[in-house]
Amino acid sequence: MKLMIVDDSSIMRKAIEKYLTGAGIEIVGTAGDGKQAIELFKSTMPDVVTLDITMPEMDGLQCLEELLKIKPDVKVMVVSALKDESTALEALKKGARSFLGKPFTPESIKEAFDQVVAD
Repeated sequence: MKLMIVDDSSIMRKAIEKYLTGAGIEIVGTAGDGKQAIELFKSTMPDVVTLDITMPEMDGLQCLEELLKIKPDVKVMVVSALKDESTALEALKKGARSFLGKPFTPESIKEAFDQVVAD
């Protein structure tokens, strides 16, 4: 299972990496914005992506649409501090498999990730 982590906060990227490493998960890359994510995605073709919404260059919703054009079966889990329902619904409508609010616990991100992978 190849995982790519996309978040403009290096602290968040490290936390997600720490909590999701192991059990057959290979972190194939991390990106700090949507444009970087798309370039990295093309070269690594991960199975799962964790994706922040609020980022410089290109936001997570635009990035989500581009990733799905490249690989329609990629499983995208949005991890965002934007907890309003409309943002979550928009992400899910555009093709995200789940939405997890920040801050998260090690347990909540593992649980959300397992659900996305099982989908």
